[in-house]
Amino acid sequence: MAQQPTESKRLLSYTIAEWTCSLNYEHLSPEAIQAAKLFWFDSIGCALGGSQQDDAKILLNHYRAMSATADSSGGKGGKKGSATAFVSGFKTNPVDAAFLNGHMIRAMDYNDIYWKADPCHPSDLIAAPLALCESEGLSGKDLILATIIAYEIEMRLCEIGRPGVREYGWHHATLSAFAAPVASGRLLNLTPEQMVSAIGISASRTFCPGAVTAGKLTNMKNTVDPWAGRMGAESALLAREGFSGPEHIIDGKEGLFAVFGHVQYKGQPASFDGDALVKDLPNSPKSHYRILDCGMKSFPIEALSHAPLTAMMKTVKENKIKAADVKEIKVEVIARAADILGDPHKYRPTSKETADHSLPYCMAVGLVDGMVTPLQFKEERVHDQSLIPIMDKVKVVANEEFEALFPKFQPSRVTITTNDGKSYSTRVDVPKGDPRDPMTEEEISVKFNALGGDVIGKDQCKNLQKFIMNLDIAEKLDELFELTTAH
Repeated sequence: MAQQPTESKRLLSYTIAEWTCSLNYEHLSPEAIQAAKLFWFDSIGCALGGSQQDDAKILLNHYRAMSATADSSGGKGGKKGSATAFVSGFKTNPVDAAFLNGHMIRAMDYNDIYWKADPCHPSDLIAAPLALCESEGLSGKDLILATIIAYEIEMRLCEIGRPGVREYGWHHATLSAFAAPVASGRLLNLTPEQMVSAIGISASRTFCPGAVTAGKLTNMKNTVDPWAGRMGAESALLAREGFSGPEHIIDGKEGLFAVFGHVQYKGQPASFDGDALVKDLPNSPKSHYRILDCGMKSFPIEALSHAPLTAMMKTVKENKIKAADVKEIKVEVIARAADILGDPHKYRPTSKETADHSLPYCMAVGLVDGMVTPLQFKEERVHDQSLIPIMDKVKVVANEEFEALFPKFQPSRVTITTNDGKSYSTRVDVPKGDPRDPMTEEEISVKFNALGGDVIGKDQCKNLQKFIMNLDIAEKLDELFELTTAH
């Protein structure tokens, strides 16, 4: 007897799957292709810096140990794996490599950002297609195609919440699990039916509570989204073998929309605009691809901190203000920024993870040091007691007027009052790195070399930049992994 479909209506997983499976490199716009290269340039720079973080080292040691255990017991995917981890050159299976590399990209919270109804970092997901490109012997063009697909679906998922899932206590990794298998599945040439299963497999496993970014932060803050990327790779591989997953995981019975439909937000049931998820999916060189709307980070801090920090640094520079002269720093931001970045835990950060999500810390260290770079998040700087009195001068307040302008703008006003009673105020609506004030290849190069120079050397950084910016002519990606390995 034939299996009866779960739903009578056309499910969104099928629309996404059919679009993904039919999109080819020739359909991409030159602008989207260039953007994909720039995001890879930025992301690998972030990974080189991220490889030096304690959590990245713990994960690498863990997977080395797991791999050695599998190897000694006759298991597959041991030392001679088909995919490579950045920097260490550790060889493993593509699922583990996807996770390790994805985590390195994310580890410093310095990679890309898109924030609409929900936030996302699409580059958290692209290490998965990269690992599969290596293990399947695919080209730079294949990687670019999968990258643009990852950005398209991930960013659309962040636009459709009414309000976003973040507003009622869920992390955006919940949504990433729906986008990750699509990018990986396209590389594996899944059929639309297999792609639907891949989405169902992945999203069934990765609903993530917002606790990972609320209050005191831990290593999981930078891990849950790369884990969604890992699930995308594994789910696509399973679907290729015939493993099935629920087709109704998005808009069917007890799927994403239904589960969140039980939630009340300010007296209204939460909802999603399912039509917007698949409206006008790009399919030609003349189409607009979402990747062009994604931003980059010019500071290694939480996204909503960028506008206020930009405003403060501008005020300090223009008025030659010294830290000793400051009586108060008033920071006006949207309500969710005040909630995430100004809660009591953020006034006494004890870890890098909390410090880079702390407006008081970022403003204080920026005022004193005159810059906010990865150096400002080293353990000894985070624990420096001399910053505490300055953090206590930072007053973070929600501005209702700004709320109405978000997410089109990220408005912030910083007012510095000095000991002599004078006040200096600056407002910033668009932080550097936003698509309306984008980072150039040259600016990304400065960031890349600062992150990677001490890890792989300046000459290798230069050669790596050249390879990435010519990804579209690379027949294989072996050289990429050679260049990202420290010698």
